[in-house]
Amino acid sequence: MFSHGSGSSRLSPRNNFVAKVLQKKGFATFLFDLLTYEESLNYSTRFNISMLTQRLVNICNWLKENERTKDLPVGLFGSSTGAASALAAAATMGSKIKAVVSRGGRPDLALPYLEEVNVATLFIVGENDPTVKELNEEAFALLGAKEKNMVIVQGATHLFEESGKLEEVAELAGNWFKENVK
Repeated sequence: MFSHGSGSSRLSPRNNFVAKVLQKKGFATFLFDLLTYEESLNYSTRFNISMLTQRLVNICNWLKENERTKDLPVGLFGSSTGAASALAAAATMGSKIKAVVSRGGRPDLALPYLEEVNVATLFIVGENDPTVKELNEEAFALLGAKEKNMVIVQGATHLFEESGKLEEVAELAGNWFKENVK
């Protein structure tokens, strides 16, 4: 499941690219919007991690109740503020979530939840994104997960727009989910 970040949506070309790579690796993917269009226009709503988390938890529960998806293990892929809601949802839902991947995320916004995250967690950060890199390092130190890793993608900026960098992110995410979503 994809938890989109501030100002992004299920139409995000970056997340759609990652979703297609994951599908080729045999994963089902689910992209959806946590905010309505009107809500996404309000800057403060984009950073309402409690609301985003509750909506993500509701969608996870819906998938677990749906006849076609109830037996599928769930991994969460979050970007920007979506990473914070993914981490908070993982802390809230416990064993219902198997793994989390954060791409250029803001896990620092999930500070109250980080110690409670007990699922395999991967942070992917661009080398040339110093502020987000520092915030990820601080959050990583507080993360309760036993299985955790942080990968700094060399030569990448915040959106991983440089040649081959988003492909690297997709491969890292696919490998992480393959190892941990069972």
